[in-house]
Amino acid sequence: MTDRTQVSILGIPIDDVTYDEALARIAKFVSNGRPHQVVTVNPEFIMTAQDDLDFRQILRHTHLNLPDGQGLIWAAQLLGAPLRERVTGVDTVVRLAELSSQEGYSIFLLGAADGVAAAAAQQLQNRFPELRIAGTYVGSPAPEEEDQIVARIQDVDPDLLFVAYGAPRQEKWIARNLARLSVGVAIGVGGTFDFISGEASRAPAWVQRLGMEWLHRLAHQPWRWRRMLALPRFGLLVLRQRFRQETLR
Repeated sequence: MTDRTQVSILGIPIDDVTYDEALARIAKFVSNGRPHQVVTVNPEFIMTAQDDLDFRQILRHTHLNLPDGQGLIWAAQLLGAPLRERVTGVDTVVRLAELSSQEGYSIFLLGAADGVAAAAAQQLQNRFPELRIAGTYVGSPAPEEEDQIVARIQDVDPDLLFVAYGAPRQEKWIARNLARLSVGVAIGVGGTFDFISGEASRAPAWVQRLGMEWLHRLAHQPWRWRRMLALPRFGLLVLRQRFRQETLR
């Protein structure tokens, strides 16, 4: 799209969009008949991309990179190019389910642990009775399963595909298969199905407003502490990018 406004954070472009703008763009993607990849980017994604060339290239060539992560809001502000709104993966999926129920789009939920995608689909169906669920499937991101999974998705021809294999596996899976999928939009959604299904609890709204969801998740999932080590490194690299900008002025 030629009208994209983006902020570059450590070499990764992030779209400056609100929820409403993101949904409007995704609706246009669905209507134009070509496949599109959307990514919900957070600081961990950006840090993974520093060392993973394939992932970095994917993030640089997607159709929409949503600013999912309070760290991105802070970084953009520090770099002098503020992002207007944090657009989280969980809320985007719920809002897309509502939009789909209104517009007649069908959705397919792929991935997560056994039974979680089906439970998430049921929760969305309960909330939006007119929503069309094309299907759910666990599968895996293993290349040897791709043909069978792609065929399953092609058979039901959904408009939106949500893939929950965790980053960067879900983004790589989508990038490898996007051209032959019959979907208008494919989005990697990480642990979103867990939250929607009730398998995992989301941070209270006030914690989300403070940008402290990472601390809530760490308290409930202490095994994530190694992944959280990327956050201080992210902060230091953003400060270095700001310093370089200042020295070039």
